[in-house]
Amino acid sequence: MQLTDQREIKADPATVWAAILNPDVLMACVPGCQSMTGTPETGFEAVVKQKVGPVSATFTGVVSLSDMVEPQSLTITGEGKGGAAGFAKGGAKVTLTPTDAGTLLSYEVEANVGGKLAQLGSRLIDGFAKKMADEFFARFQQAVEGPAEPEAADAVAEGQDGPEAKKGWLKRLIS
Repeated sequence: MQLTDQREIKADPATVWAAILNPDVLMACVPGCQSMTGTPETGFEAVVKQKVGPVSATFTGVVSLSDMVEPQSLTITGEGKGGAAGFAKGGAKVTLTPTDAGTLLSYEVEANVGGKLAQLGSRLIDGFAKKMADEFFARFQQAVEGPAEPEAADAVAEGQDGPEAKKGWLKRLIS
């Protein structure tokens, strides 16, 4: 299965780069992620619980980052084993391009599954993989950009003022 898409993120490439290397951000963005440890240099270990059609499994896996060109591009490669449910492996080539509004994050994802998961049929697996990628990058975008305007307005009303109220937790951490 292959998937290509892109997202406009309202943050500079350095901020997006820092977020994509942060295990706390990645854990918050991966749907079903129960734990994540490691570093960008040594790789990450993760535990993810997912249900694909009738098959539910807890996957343990490793994720490594390679071909890193700061703050322009990197390749994310991962493999997870879900016991009797089978395995999933794949990767994503991520490219960050500066724009007037922030950063254009483009990605090309390739994924493969085996075991019981492979028996579900390619349409179900492809749909699930697209949903997971879309959800990951939507969560990632929200983690970097912070809450939408109405939530930012609520934060101002609760005593936070100025541009600080609009920043996401990651931007506050880095600033």
